[in-house]
Amino acid sequence: MKEPDGNNPLTLRDIARQAGVSLATVDRVLHNRPGVRPDTVRRVKEAIERNSFQPHVAAAELARGRARRFAFVMPSGPNLFMQQIQSYLGEMSGWLSARRLAVEMVATDVFDASVLASSLEALAGEYDGVALVALDHPSVRAAINDLVDAGAKVVTLVSDVPSSRRHYYVGIDNIAAGRTAGALVGRLVGPRSGKVAIVAGSQGLRDHAERIFGFNQVMASEFPGLNVLPVLEGRDEDGRSEQLMSRLFGKHPDIVGLYNVGAGTQGVAKALIDSDREKQVVFVGHDVTVLTRKLLLQGVMDAAISQNPGHEARAAVRVLLALARGEPILSEQEKIRIDIVMRDNLP
Repeated sequence: MKEPDGNNPLTLRDIARQAGVSLATVDRVLHNRPGVRPDTVRRVKEAIERNSFQPHVAAAELARGRARRFAFVMPSGPNLFMQQIQSYLGEMSGWLSARRLAVEMVATDVFDASVLASSLEALAGEYDGVALVALDHPSVRAAINDLVDAGAKVVTLVSDVPSSRRHYYVGIDNIAAGRTAGALVGRLVGPRSGKVAIVAGSQGLRDHAERIFGFNQVMASEFPGLNVLPVLEGRDEDGRSEQLMSRLFGKHPDIVGLYNVGAGTQGVAKALIDSDREKQVVFVGHDVTVLTRKLLLQGVMDAAISQNPGHEARAAVRVLLALARGEPILSEQEKIRIDIVMRDNLP
């Protein structure tokens, strides 16, 4: 007998099977229609109670004439963390189909405002909900507002655009994440003086800009002996990040700390290793991936500021569904936590 789980929740047919009755009989019991024997009513209600079943939600989904369509607008390119989010969405297929939901991926250049805005404009009127990794730019804000005007529910994912009319943001507090990175770099560097490098994907991405802001706050107030260098922008690309960091290490032999704000981690790490500085430079980055796990184990990377990609994927879908149904959002459930991961506590 089928039991409920996170990916394959029970349906009305499952309740009917457990109670030993037809689907039509379950429907009559749910709507208090006559013609059902008391013993049958009892068996149906016991099956509903035993499984904490929500018949009004299931019935509403069955009654819909079509599936709801959600689009996830994600960065193109080899961003391992974003790939993890997409992988977790794929694992939700059973959960999604039980609720008559279809989730489609739209890959685009989120670092180019005009390209991202065009991608969003093409979605207007096509989807019930859109989750996107957003660049905070006037044209992107306008495209988000147009989506809302067209009737779509819009959720920003990982990087926010709070000045737009998006309905909800799913992601960590990025200023707090940057402050955490700053505290780690400063304390791990210890009494040494020197320079600290920052490499980001783009300061136009609000999550990157907020992390840099938080990082600089802590550096200025708590570690005045460390000189923070101007931010380099590698567009989350390994090759570009490696090239920028190689030049920087050659120019500044007194770098003692490094904060990688986004992706491009492989390129940053290669530049660090090629300069033969991996044992002298404190390296803090973001997210636990196959690559950062390896770098942490090797001692090249000292710490990763982590957010759970599975939680973000599930939260984005749950929030879009709640918005589409007009149901309340459980904000505490959808809150994304900041974790500090080091070699000794790798999950």
